[in-house]
Amino acid sequence: MNRYILKIDCSDEAGLIYKISKIVYENGLNIEKNSEFVDNENKKFFLRALLSGEVITEKIKEALKKELPKDANIFLTKKRKKKIVLMATKESHCLGEILLKHCSKEINAEILAVISNYDNLKNLSEKFKIPYFYISHEGLGRREHEEKILNILKDYDLDFIVLAKYMRILSSEFVKHYEEKIINIHHSFLPAFIGANPYKQAYERGVKIIGATAHFVNNNLDEGPIIMQDVIHVNHEYTWKDMQKAGRNVEKVVLSTALDLVFEDRIFVYANKTIIF
Repeated sequence: MNRYILKIDCSDEAGLIYKISKIVYENGLNIEKNSEFVDNENKKFFLRALLSGEVITEKIKEALKKELPKDANIFLTKKRKKKIVLMATKESHCLGEILLKHCSKEINAEILAVISNYDNLKNLSEKFKIPYFYISHEGLGRREHEEKILNILKDYDLDFIVLAKYMRILSSEFVKHYEEKIINIHHSFLPAFIGANPYKQAYERGVKIIGATAHFVNNNLDEGPIIMQDVIHVNHEYTWKDMQKAGRNVEKVVLSTALDLVFEDRIFVYANKTIIF
């Protein structure tokens, strides 16, 4: 039996759940799980449902369009593994975590390739038999470097790009090619601690909390819709290297959790925020 994900967002009005359920039932589908949320301030309705059965996607979408408000966004797709490309620089912790989960089939995705501006992680990637593209940025302007990356990406029918500690700022032109398809992880010291060694800066300031944030990338640096965040407590006994180690562990967990949510189609992006079921 096939399974499908149905996501709908639209203006809120009475009877929406009844209308949606009726159409789903009339088309021979079963609702295995259903989640809804109403943003009362903006009068916005959100629904995610897991369906099972046989489905003619366009037929159901047309039926829903006739019954729902005119501004309704309807997403209906067969439940499947997402196709992703990973981008990294030198740090291995996030990339390694994703590769391990992919190898053990714990992530709902197929890794198509790894792209990096250094060759440090080539051996790691090749151990998992994932194609690795080394595109050095040395001697290149940002636009020229990104064009080389885009030339590789265009050969892949991908769903998402995951920045697994890719330490270069992407231009707005690059982001436009993959709006709401780029996922990033960063330490939560931004903007207070910017630069190559934020953990050392944090240590020198005596911080008591270390955190990480996973988010979609938009044209404003590190200001895209937040998917997942977490923190841990540290104290005066931590050296900056201890903080760095602890911070990397948080980054791995936060990114991994965020990817699970994205790949299971649990997220709505709305007003630069996320609604997550």
